[in-house]
Amino acid sequence: MIRGDLRMLDTAPLQHRLLDHADHYARWSGLAIGLVVAQALSTLGHVEFEQRVVFCLTAFGLCAVAGVLLADALTLRPQEAVRTASLAPRLVRDHVPPHMGPLIVLQGVSLAALLVITAATATVDPDRILSTGKVVAVTCNGMRATLGPWPGLYYSLPMFGALAIATPTCVWALRRIAHGPGEEQQRRDRAWAVTGAWGLLVSSQQLYAVLMISVSLTETGCAGVLGALTFWVFYPLALLNLFTVVWSLVTVVAPRAVEVEPEPAEGETAAAADETIEGGARRR
Repeated sequence: MIRGDLRMLDTAPLQHRLLDHADHYARWSGLAIGLVVAQALSTLGHVEFEQRVVFCLTAFGLCAVAGVLLADALTLRPQEAVRTASLAPRLVRDHVPPHMGPLIVLQGVSLAALLVITAATATVDPDRILSTGKVVAVTCNGMRATLGPWPGLYYSLPMFGALAIATPTCVWALRRIAHGPGEEQQRRDRAWAVTGAWGLLVSSQQLYAVLMISVSLTETGCAGVLGALTFWVFYPLALLNLFTVVWSLVTVVAPRAVEVEPEPAEGETAAAADETIEGGARRR
C-alpha cells in the first residue's frame, strides 16, 4: 500500500510537469514540422523554383500557426479557489504586443492589398490559363516587354489561401484567450505567441512577394520610375518584413523573451490601491 502511494506521488508531479510544458513542446513541434514539410516541398522537381519557395513559406507559416493553436489548447488553466470579477472588461488589444501587434496587422492588410494589385496587373495569357499571372507587361523605350517572376495569381493563390485560413482562426484564438480563464501573465503569453505565429506567416509571405517585385522591376534596362519605386518603397519594406520575421520567430519560440513589462490597467490599479488602504487600516 505504501509503495503504491509512493508511485502515485512520483508519477503525479511528472505528469504535471509534462502538461505544464506541453505548450512549449507544441509550439516548437509546429516549427519543426514546418521545416520538415518545407524541406519536402523544396524537392519537388516538376515545380519551378519560385513556386516551390511559395509552397515552403506557406507550409511553414501554417505549421507554426497550428503549433501555437495546439499549444494554447494544451495550456493548463490555474484552478482558482475563489473566482473574482474584474472591474474592467478584457480586450484583445490589451493582450497583444502594444507596438508589434498593430504593425503586423498593417502588414497583413498591406499584403492583401499588394497581392490584389499584383494579380490585377499581371499579364493574362488566354492560351495558358493555368500559368496566368507569372509576368507583367511594361513598355520600355517604345517596346513591349514582360517582366517576371511577378506575384500574380499563379504565385499568390497559396498566399491568399493561407491568409484565409490563418487569419480568422488566429482572431478567434485571441478572443478566446482574452475572454477565457487563466492568469493575466499566462493569457498575455498565449496571445503573444498567436500574434507571433500569424506575423511569421504574413511577414515571410510579404517579404518574398516584395523581393519578387523588386527583382522584376529592376531587371529592365529602363528602370526609371520603377527603379525609384523599388529603392524608396520595396527595399525598406523588405527590411521591415525581415525584422518582423525574426521577431515573430523568437516570439513563437519564447514569448517572454520579447515581452515588455505591461502597465497595470485602471481597474487593477484601483483594486491594488484599495487593498493597500485596507491593509493599512487593519495594521492601525
